[in-house]
Amino acid sequence: PLESTTRAARGATGRRNDPPTPDRSGFPKVLFIGTSLTAGYGLDNPADDAYPAVVQRIADSLGVHAWVVTAGVSGETSAGALRRADWLLRERAEVVVIETGANDGLRGLDPDSTAANLRAVIAKVRAANAATKILLVQMEAPTNLGANYTRRFHDVFGRVAASENVTRLRFLLDGVAGIERLNQPDGIHPTPEGARLAARNIWPGLERALRR
Repeated sequence: PLESTTRAARGATGRRNDPPTPDRSGFPKVLFIGTSLTAGYGLDNPADDAYPAVVQRIADSLGVHAWVVTAGVSGETSAGALRRADWLLRERAEVVVIETGANDGLRGLDPDSTAANLRAVIAKVRAANAATKILLVQMEAPTNLGANYTRRFHDVFGRVAASENVTRLRFLLDGVAGIERLNQPDGIHPTPEGARLAARNIWPGLERALRR
């Protein structure tokens, strides 16, 4: 669930002797709407190790003003993200990163339905704040569903980004998916090292949005 002052959003680790939490309340808010990948499923300390928390540290280290807020729900499909969107968008966000669809692909759901849900989420973001920059994370379907399905699923994100005039970010798990040492035993969710690589995958596109 969305917390306007989550530990991940403010960079706190919850450990004794941590440095004071920086005040980012005046920085552009970056809302991550996502799945278990965004939530940091399976990680011992998601507030530190999930990829949005890593994005926050990257931004801080480079002096790029950003206030990362995470809203990841394990197992959620794009339809679930759409159902949550109105509630999540009650608080103004300057940038919204949409990471959803992976569970659609795992379940073999119709790619056209995924595309429709993504478009509807984007419409809700714009209705809440027309000036919000919207970034859509590329996701992929497992190859065991057949080449035709994986191609159709892959193409959804490029088509939606083009038709809705939003920025498509690279595949979140590029260089992570399928590599045993970068994933937890389930073979799906990244380890802390894998999450760091995932953050680096999407940082360039997010940095451009923030610097603009």
